[in-house]
Order: sequence, then structure tokens, then C-alpha cells
Amino acid sequence: MSYTVAIVLSLVGYFLIGHWAGRRVKHLDDYLVAGRNAPTFLILGTLVASYLSTSAFLGETGFAYAGYPFVMLIFAAISTSGCLLGALAFGRYLRRSEALTVPEFFGKRFASRRVQRIAGLTTVIGLGAYLLGVMQGAGIMFEELTGLPYWLGLLLVWLTFTGFILYSGSPGVVLTDTVMFVIFSLAAVGGSLYIITDLGGWQGVIGGLLAQTDKPGIALWHGMLQGDDAAFATPGEAATWGITLGLVWAAVLAASPWQSSRYLMARNEHVVMRSAMLTAVALAIFYALMMLTGAAINLYTPTLDAERSMVWAALNVLPMWLGMVILTGVFAAGLSSCSTFLSIIGFSIANDILPASRSGAAAMRTSRIAVLVSGLVTLVLALFQPPAVMAVVWFAATLFASSWGPVALMSIWSRRITAAGAAWGLSVGFLGNLLLSLALQAEWLTLPVYLHPVVVSTVAALVAIVIASRLTQVSQAEREYLASLHQPGETPAPSTESGTRGIAIVTMLAGVAIGAFLWLQYADTLAGYAADYGLSRSATLGAYALALGCGAMLLVAGAVGYRVAGVHGSARLAAAQGNA
Repeated sequence: MSYTVAIVLSLVGYFLIGHWAGRRVKHLDDYLVAGRNAPTFLILGTLVASYLSTSAFLGETGFAYAGYPFVMLIFAAISTSGCLLGALAFGRYLRRSEALTVPEFFGKRFASRRVQRIAGLTTVIGLGAYLLGVMQGAGIMFEELTGLPYWLGLLLVWLTFTGFILYSGSPGVVLTDTVMFVIFSLAAVGGSLYIITDLGGWQGVIGGLLAQTDKPGIALWHGMLQGDDAAFATPGEAATWGITLGLVWAAVLAASPWQSSRYLMARNEHVVMRSAMLTAVALAIFYALMMLTGAAINLYTPTLDAERSMVWAALNVLPMWLGMVILTGVFAAGLSSCSTFLSIIGFSIANDILPASRSGAAAMRTSRIAVLVSGLVTLVLALFQPPAVMAVVWFAATLFASSWGPVALMSIWSRRITAAGAAWGLSVGFLGNLLLSLALQAEWLTLPVYLHPVVVSTVAALVAIVIASRLTQVSQAEREYLASLHQPGETPAPSTESGTRGIAIVTMLAGVAIGAFLWLQYADTLAGYAADYGLSRSATLGAYALALGCGAMLLVAGAVGYRVAGVHGSARLAAAQGNA
């Protein structure tokens, strides 16, 4: 009963916060991009909350429980680099465009309403699938915690986030996202530290995982390689999967609509860079703690349904108050993602697909209608589609890596990509990934681990962009717009630059700290048990390499951020474009 009360009160609280934020909405800019005045902490909160959903707490932690905590760390170390890549190579230029949505930016960049509509359609279809997955995760959480029907949980969740989006738009989403970010961050850290301490600290957990026989290899960097449930047959396959999917999700973090659109709300470009670096730090800490925690739950019981392992631990291992915090935190993560995705879908339908409204009031009304209709459609699908949280979410996210990733980066850094190239790149990358994924799901074909559908479709998208761009000409409008994006902006105050460089130093120090922590607590511990359990030299060397890699990614990200903090534009590219 206490969990039911906590969940219901949290829903009421988020609705009230969103309603309060809506009082400031006066114009279309306020509704769609929060008046372009959000500070670093709010952008940080919405970036992390948009990325971490029930898929991270249930699906990815469940994958760690199933036998692959350190493969997930390989994935995370690479994927979080996309935060800074997105901010520096795409996000800050997106902020300069002052577009209302990312598809609108593509339309302005290529002087093409057709490109804008294609980007809008991919947004609606891809994020619709993503929204379906996280809504189902929230419904599962509600059912597990309250004992009430799954359909009732879906309905209450839908009413909550749809209610405040209809009224407050982006300000409500950003504010509630940040509140939820604080709650589930405290929940993740508190729950993880309790479980790890309860099992004897890192040494106790690593030793216990090495001693258990249900999932052999779970404590090694490559995870479980034996048994019918093994996801990989060799260490090479495990490494290839972690690296490949890490690069894919780096592209997702860099260019996907639910991440990059957050930068449109930032107060300035330095807010974009600061929030991106802090997001990388927050995600690195989250994965380092939560993946080991997911694996550690095996030491209580190894036979759970993987995606429900964290829920079981919260209900059966943690003290009630802490279990309540972590479960309401997981629930908040799902709710924040739902609100973000639905708002972007509705805004894109109204702004990018339907004919443009003549007045701001009419555009706001159209956006609200689009939010309501798309939310209803997703609710109906969630009620009748069997839940598969991680599978649906990962499938939907990779659609944007193969379609938006190449076009987004080339729209800023290529002088040769044309409107036709962008349109074909978006279409081929999206449809190619979709069709290949469906064919694999239906078992019509099989692909090796290094030829994931997103890899094949990304290459196909790049080929389509090159061919279409060579067959067409870059227009004068495209040249001028790209040149305007690379014009040096207004020089910020010295205190602004020094603040951004301070965040970059914090990011570098976090990289050193995380690398040292994994080196001492994981790699050294594993090496200490090597003789007792007959571990190979490659197993211990792999652990040290993992520690170095996880720390190095943040160290490099901080160093790049420090360097770019003083760069105000690319005058050379702007001049070259203007004279082309």
C-alpha cells in the first residue's frame, strides 16, 4: 500500500510542477523551446532524464544481471562520448539556428520543406516506437509496485504527462525532467551503494561473482560465454558488440531528436557545452554503479527475469524507505522520457509535417491537438502490444543513428551535401535499418555481430548522400545559411569562458577518478583472485584496459571541451562558404 501511495503522490506532484511551469507560457517560443533561456542545470537534467528511462533501469541493468555488466561498461564508455560530440559538432550550431524543432533546422539548412517533412516523419515514427517502449516500462513498474492492473498504470501515467504537456509544453517537460533527474540519481547512487556494501563491497561482489557457477564469466570483462543463455560465444564477439553499439549510441546522443532538441532551449552556446560535459560525467557514474549492482543481484538469487531484477532487489533487499526512493526514481525516469518523447512528436507533427499555421496562437493550438492525438494512439498500442522494453527502445534509438547521424554532422561540416543528399540520407538510413531489423526479428536472415543493421544502414545512408549530392547542386541559399552558422558569434564575457573551462576541468578530473576507481576496485581485485580461480592473463589485462578506457573517454572529452571553450566560430569555413 505504501508503494501505491508513493507512486500516486509522485504523479500528482509532477502534474502540479508541470502546471506551475505552464503559467509562464505566453508565446510559441515559450511553448516549443522554453523561451531559449534554460540554464545549465535544467539542460543537464533534461538531457540525462531524456536518455535514462525504464530501459536503462530495467533493460540495461537486466542485461548486466544476465551476465554482461562490464560489456555494458565498454558500451557506456564509448556512447557517452556522443554527449560532447553532439554539443561541439552539432548542438551549438543548432542553437545558433534558432529553429523551433530539429527537423525545422534541417529544412532551413537545406532550404527545403521536403527535407523538413522527411525528418519530421522519421521523428514521429521512431519516437513513437521509443515512447511505446518506455510507456510499457512505466506500466510494468506500476503493476509491480502497486499490484493494480497494468492497463490502469498506463492510463494514469499517460494522463499525467499528457496533462502537463498540453498546458505547459517544453517548460513543463524541462522542469519535471530535472526534478525526476535529481530523484532517480539519488535513487541509483543510494540503492547501488547499499547493495554493494551489503555484499561486502567491491571485493566481496567480485569474489562472489567469481565463485558462483550459475553464470560463469559474469565478473570478467567479456561476460558469460558458456551456456544456452550466453549472448556471445567469444571475447571478440563481446568486445565487438560493446564497441559497435557504443558507437551507435554515441551517434544517438549526438544527433537524435530527443537529445539534440534540448540544446534549442539553452540560454547560450556555453550552456550547451557545459551541460553536455556534465551529462557525460553523470552517465559514466550511473553506468559504473548500476551495471555492477545489476550483476551483484545474482548473489541474492540468480534465477530472476532479468528485466525485473532491479525491482525485485528494491522490494526484497533494500530497506523500505530506500526501496521506495529507488522505485519511484525508476518510475520517474520512465515518466520523464515519456513526456520528452510525446512533446517532440506533437511539436514535430504541428511544426514540420502539417502546413504551417499563420499565427502563434494557431500553431500552439495545433501542437496541443497533435500531442493529444499522438498520445492516444501510443496509449492504445501500449495496451495491446506485449511489453519488450529494452528491445523496443534500442531498436527505435538506432533508427536515428543511421538516418540522422550522417545528415546532422554533414549539415554542419560538409560543403557538398545537397538537399537531395540529405533527403535520401534520411530516408535510406531510416528505412534500411527498419527493414533489416524486421527481417532479423522474423528470422529471414542472420548477420554477424559486427554487421548490426545500424552499421549496414549507416553505410547505405552515406552512399546515398554522396551519390545524390553529386547528381545535384548546392544552392546559393544553402551556401549562405551554412556560412551564417559558422560566423564567429558574439564574444562572451571572460567569466563565461572561464566557467565553461572550469566544467571541462571537472570532467577531466572525473575521468581520472573513475579510471582510478575501476583500476583499484575492479581490476586489482580481479587480479588478486586470478590464482584462486585460474583466470587467464587476458582476463586481467582486459580489466585494466577497461578501467583505462572508461577514464580516458572523460579525460579526452574534458580536454576537448577546454580547448573549444575559447573558440567562437569558424571564420575560415564561413569565408570559404560565402565565397563558394
